[in-house]
Amino acid sequence: MNDEIKGLMYQALETEQGGQEVYQAAIKCAKKDELREEWQKYLTETQNHEQIVLTAFEKLELDPAVETPGRKIVRHHATGLIEAMKMALKEDPAAAEIVAAECVVLAETKDHQNWKLIGELAEHLKGNEAKALKEAHGEVEDQEDEHLYHTMGWARELWIESLGMSAVIPPPEEEKDVKSAIGASRAEQSRQRML
Repeated sequence: MNDEIKGLMYQALETEQGGQEVYQAAIKCAKKDELREEWQKYLTETQNHEQIVLTAFEKLELDPAVETPGRKIVRHHATGLIEAMKMALKEDPAAAEIVAAECVVLAETKDHQNWKLIGELAEHLKGNEAKALKEAHGEVEDQEDEHLYHTMGWARELWIESLGMSAVIPPPEEEKDVKSAIGASRAEQSRQRML
């Protein structure tokens, strides 16, 4: 494994670890029970994703304690998102739920990209490395898609509601159980019919 592949794996681990803290902060900001329950589910899944990455680390003979520059940057991003949510709760509690949704979208965008790249690597590599990454990717990919696209829908609808317009709560992405970019686009287009 070259340094770039190792770097991606360390970033993936850090993203799952920091993602748990992001979800814990977001749950504190959630006002809507449905959203809080969804984020609690995603927190549990993210905890499982960390274990899946750690299993892949064992198979790839990587030390999960290694610090890398990329890992530090990912941690810094998560800390910034958490601080933004804390700031929102303190300074503008009415907007904290929207801020939290946006922070989750930002965190999940990185997480989603990590898993897409791991999937690409799994197709490109050979042998035990490919097998380890395919197994991990297969367990996580659909959930990562859901985390990103559903929360994007929540962020949009929370903003629409805050602007005094009719919102679809829960968002169409949730109702249609979206797990792809195409599905998210179709769900968003269907929102007018759902009002």
